Amino acid sequence: MSRKYLGENFLKSRTLISAIIILVLIPITIFFGIYFLDDRKYYFISVLIIIYTIIPFIMIFEKREPRARELVVIAVLTAIAVAGRGAFYMLPQFKPVVAIVIITGVSLGPESGFLVGAMTGFVSNFFFGQGPWTPWQMFCFGIIGFLAGILFQKKILKKTRLSLCIYGGLSTFFIYGGIIDIGSLLIFTSNFSWKALLATYISGFWFNIVHSISTVFFIFFISQSMIEKLDRIKIKYGLIEIE
Repeated sequence: MSRKYLGENFLKSRTLISAIIILVLIPITIFFGIYFLDDRKYYFISVLIIIYTIIPFIMIFEKREPRARELVVIAVLTAIAVAGRGAFYMLPQFKPVVAIVIITGVSLGPESGFLVGAMTGFVSNFFFGQGPWTPWQMFCFGIIGFLAGILFQKKILKKTRLSLCIYGGLSTFFIYGGIIDIGSLLIFTSNFSWKALLATYISGFWFNIVHSISTVFFIFFISQSMIEKLDRIKIKYGLIEIE
C-alpha cells in the first residue's frame, strides 16, 4: 500500500473525526449549557470547546512531534485576530476576525482554522466581555475557518481574492449571522418560536450586512499578502502540511 494512499486515508479519517467533534459534539455541548446549566457556566462550556478543538488539531501531529514554531504560528494568528477585533472596537461589527480565520483555514488546514477562530472568540471576550454568547461566537468563528479549510482541500475554494471574498461575505452573513441570531434568541428567551426567530433575524440584518462587508473588505486587502507569507513559512520550515 503506497504512502500516498495511507496519507489520503488518514486525512479522510482525521477530517471525519474533526467534523463529528465540531459539527455534532460542540453544538450539543452549547445546548447542554443553555438547557441544563441555565447559561451560567459559560466559562466551563468555553473551555470544553477549546479542549474539543485541540483534539483534531493534535491529530495533525499523530505521526510526529509538534514543533514549537508551528504552535507559534497559530498563536500569532490568534493574537493578530484578537488585536484586530480590539483595534476596531469603536466600529460595531466591522472586524477583521473572520477574514483572518478564513485565511488560516485555507493556509494551514481546517483544524487550524477552527482553533484560531475558537481561541479568538474566547480570548478577545476578556476585553469585550465574557458571557453566554462566548461559546456561540467561538463556534461561529471556528466553523467558518473549518469549512474554509475543507472547501479548499476539495478545491472548491481558491486562494484568489474573488473566491475568498465571495466565501467570506456569504459565510459571515449566513453562517455567523444565522447562528449568532439563534444563539441570541435562546440566550434572552426560553420560549422559542419561529416568529421570534424571524424578528431576531430582521433586527440583526444590518449588523450582519456590515459584518459581511467588513470581512470582504479585509479579505480583499490582506488575504494575498498573508497567504503568501504563510506559504513561505510553510515551505521554509515544513509546517503543517495539508495538501
